[in-house]
Amino acid sequence: MSKILSCIIVDDEPPAVRVLQKYAEQLPDLNCIAASNNSIEALQLIQELKPDVLFLDIQMPELTGIQLSTLLKDKVYIIFTTAYAQFALDGFELNAVDYLLKPISFNRFIQSVEKVKTRIQKPENNVWGIEADFFFVKTDGKNRFKKIKLDDVFYLESIKNYVVIHLGNEEIVTYNTLKYFEESLPENQFVKIHKSYLISMNKIEKTDTNEVWISDKNLPLGDTYKNEFFDRINKRVL
Repeated sequence: MSKILSCIIVDDEPPAVRVLQKYAEQLPDLNCIAASNNSIEALQLIQELKPDVLFLDIQMPELTGIQLSTLLKDKVYIIFTTAYAQFALDGFELNAVDYLLKPISFNRFIQSVEKVKTRIQKPENNVWGIEADFFFVKTDGKNRFKKIKLDDVFYLESIKNYVVIHLGNEEIVTYNTLKYFEESLPENQFVKIHKSYLISMNKIEKTDTNEVWISDKNLPLGDTYKNEFFDRINKRVL
């Protein structure tokens, strides 16, 4: 039996909330545990109830959905809902699971819930089918894909809406988020050292409390990531 996901619905329009509540009631593996028309109140509900999924309207008074999502710091899987398509890019930059454009159909709602399930299963199912060997990335808008061997990767760098994969003498640019790669690449081989850098443990030459040296680059070691990074380093100290 699949895990029952808990969700909270946040929208300043009561009719929109009722539609999503009705949809949720029809899915046996989705339980709506709360709903709110106020983003400030919603923040407290999320912190107290710790839902798996958040259906979040973008345009709301006091605190927008985008602003609220930045406060949550990856504590919940977010599905943005809005009547304005121009906000879609903002939503995906924040690594939202999906973006639903109103009026939302039941079929499209189901697809979003399935995307959450897939995201949850990623660490186990190893997205891309990685078997400690290689993966593919899309390199342009013509459906061209580049095969990359894991052993060739030195580090990944986030630059605005793109990720640059550094392969020593070559750089591959792909439209994606660094968090996506963090969740997808083998955890025992890659570690995040900064909000903009995900590095290969195999390519580290040396490190101190502020920087990590890889090839001819010295990359910054962010305070947020130091504890986990040095825990990983200490496990390999002889």
